[in-house]
Amino acid sequence: MSSTPTRPVAVIVDGYSAGNFYPAAFAAYGTDVVHVQSTPELIPAMAPPDLTAYRENIPGHGDESALVERLRALDPVCVIAGQESSVPLADRLSEAVGVPSNGSALSPARRDKYEMIETLRRAGVRCARQLKTDDPDAAVDWAEEHGSYPVVVKPLSSAASDGVFVCDGPDAVRAAARTVLDAPNMFGLANTEILVQSYLKGTEYIVDTVSRGGERYVCGVWEYEKTLLPSGKNIYNRDLLADPYDNPVVAELTAYVDEVLAALGVAWGPAHAEVIVTDEGPVLVEIGTRLNGNINAPFHDVCLGHNQAALTAQAYTRPDAFRAEYAGRTYTRLQPAVVYNAPTELDGVVSSVDETAVAEIRGLESVFLATVKYTPGARIKPTVDLLTSSMRVFLTAPDETALTAGYEKVRALKDAVYRVA
Repeated sequence: MSSTPTRPVAVIVDGYSAGNFYPAAFAAYGTDVVHVQSTPELIPAMAPPDLTAYRENIPGHGDESALVERLRALDPVCVIAGQESSVPLADRLSEAVGVPSNGSALSPARRDKYEMIETLRRAGVRCARQLKTDDPDAAVDWAEEHGSYPVVVKPLSSAASDGVFVCDGPDAVRAAARTVLDAPNMFGLANTEILVQSYLKGTEYIVDTVSRGGERYVCGVWEYEKTLLPSGKNIYNRDLLADPYDNPVVAELTAYVDEVLAALGVAWGPAHAEVIVTDEGPVLVEIGTRLNGNINAPFHDVCLGHNQAALTAQAYTRPDAFRAEYAGRTYTRLQPAVVYNAPTELDGVVSSVDETAVAEIRGLESVFLATVKYTPGARIKPTVDLLTSSMRVFLTAPDETALTAGYEKVRALKDAVYRVA
């Protein structure tokens, strides 16, 4: 990226996956980006940052005080997390550098899922019952005392449904606890403890926001369509964009997420919440103070008229304009949209990708973007969670009928994409 020394600078900590939309978003506001890489090597489980889009890449895994001084010298407009595991570091750096920040005092509650829920409980916000433990037998004892199945077992800190199990009995709880404790999370960190929670029965939604000085804008609410497998794993099928004017649940979710943001001290930047609407009302599954991992900025621009990365850049670089246009408001759905995480039953090594099938999918009028996740030589397995879906397809159309027709056509073609040995 070409840069001029006098241009303002935004600092992105670990700009993986969705964080790759930040450089263009800030460039639109005349702002360069500098990358902080928190690990000696790039995290292999995530789409890597495009370091060519940054003015420079600064190592962030050494002397933190020296890093703070180096960032202060840049006089940045913000220091923000590019992905989930970098939230605590971004909180500390932004606070120390002296830029708008959510602060470090509640960082554990914004990252550790146990602390997150306990912080809501202390604030009087509706939340799940839970136990944190490193002992599978203790997890079983809690589930038995809890009095009803299913219960949920998951890591304390991960993302993208990594290590999440819905368990229908004591044997399933014990097996899930051992599975989580025996494996690292998707960021390569050891799971030393597990979280066991009451099962939240109801429809799950994504609620995406961007905040500026405690004033938030709801930039998207998506309904999860999921299928629960006998193994206790949820397959994410479609994310369906809700229409705030036709669906009263959007207002209910917004009011609840406002309570969550306040309890967790989220005053600046993006947040991606997952909330289940139960018979008692909305209950938080978890929230991350980073971009929605399913974001595709141009796709969101079409169906929403904006995207979370661009809104975040505006909140930091043009806070007065953001406040005037967005503070306290909710998005308008411009047209129906779906994100389809295509499941597969294929099992083997991908020998080739059928480009004819791929071209047919991409040529459908309602398909905005189709991402093929596996390449020849890769191991493909039956889908058990979000990470093992075979494709991600973004669809949008002027009406629901056209959108549904496109989705059904993609469903019919998805398994023709891969030839498997």
